Amino acid sequence: MNLCDTKTVKNIMTAYGLHFRKEFGQNFLTNKMVVEDIADQCTDTTNGTILEIGPGIGTLTRELCLRHKNVIALEIDKALIPALGYTLNDFHNVTVINEDVMKADLGEILAPYFAEGTVSVCANLPYYITTPILMKLLESGLPFRYITIMIQSEVADRLVAKAGSGAYGAITAVLNYYGEAERLFTVSAGHFMPPPKVNSAVVRIKLHAQKPYVPKNEKIFFRTIKAAFEQRRKTLPNALASGFGELSKEACVRLVEAAGHRADIRGERLSTAEFLTLSDLIAEELEA
Repeated sequence: MNLCDTKTVKNIMTAYGLHFRKEFGQNFLTNKMVVEDIADQCTDTTNGTILEIGPGIGTLTRELCLRHKNVIALEIDKALIPALGYTLNDFHNVTVINEDVMKADLGEILAPYFAEGTVSVCANLPYYITTPILMKLLESGLPFRYITIMIQSEVADRLVAKAGSGAYGAITAVLNYYGEAERLFTVSAGHFMPPPKVNSAVVRIKLHAQKPYVPKNEKIFFRTIKAAFEQRRKTLPNALASGFGELSKEACVRLVEAAGHRADIRGERLSTAEFLTLSDLIAEELEA
């Protein structure tokens, strides 16, 4: 069954009374090489479990089933479930769950699979909800090995950006706390049905088995990053003064300088490790 063939896809959708739903960001891949590359590169082992978010009609799911021990596919659109039953009928290592990933208890769903081996995530994420889904995965505390996502190319640029670049932002600094992101390849809009208005890119995140950064106060750490980027045109002390109402402008200048930076630096220049150093100083100041 070639689910990258547009005629086949149209026939299946007609047979099951389906249509592309914009509210779910449904754009199905039609390039078999791209699908195979994602399935090949989403993790470094074939003996684990893959959590797929948004299988659609099962195009990528089939390739994942061919390569990995178990596949758990979460699909929000209940209308797609019967079609998935048909397209995945010849596989016995896949479980399809009709649930919204943002509401799902991933810990409960995946507990048996973590108990027997590694679990990685593979997903073609809707553009409109990319960041919330990614943050839920990162903040879940679950020991995912990799998170591989196909997302809007511009968002991919932000995830892999280096400190000081125009694409570097709060999401980059936070992501680096949880893992290391790598852009694998670009996928042009013409490889989707229907084609989106922009190109996509596949990003693979290798989660830290043990975080290299351990802040004294994690809430202050995240708050420091948020403050630095909420008003990124301001100097870092000014941005911190706005984000930490309990700190004076003078105190913010002193803390930024104590962290080894000039008072006129902007937050976009700091790496995740440098944000940790600064946030530890802020935490000590607030505790004093």
